[in-house]
Amino acid sequence: MSRNAKINALLLLAVAALAVLPLVLGLGDHKEEPFAGADAEAETAITEIEPDYEPWFSPLYEPPSGEVESALFALQAALGAGVLAYYFGLRRGRRQGERRAVAASGTTAPTTVSGTTAPMTAPAATTATAATRDAPEGD
Repeated sequence: MSRNAKINALLLLAVAALAVLPLVLGLGDHKEEPFAGADAEAETAITEIEPDYEPWFSPLYEPPSGEVESALFALQAALGAGVLAYYFGLRRGRRQGERRAVAASGTTAPTTVSGTTAPMTAPAATTATAATRDAPEGD
């Protein structure tokens, strides 16, 4: 097993432990909704401290149930993950395309210095060979 595979396995195990341990240990059993979101926890704490508290504004849309709210949150998370995956995939594809184009043309790779890309130039040996090949014979 390679070093990267070991690290990935350990990270996957850690994520699984973080997801399963609160359920196994019974954390939150003393609450009505054991794993409610931070918004619900904050609302409960505020009403305990200041029962007459009036919110500054109300939500634009109040989902009819907790399941709908969870589904909308999951949809939002999936859309965000999709946008990030598209962006990083596009960047990787462009870099791979540039490398393939450079390899196919036989030129050196562009160098990036402080945000600007230097022009691609042919290696000196290729330029010298081309110059001697194109020189007129007999002069």
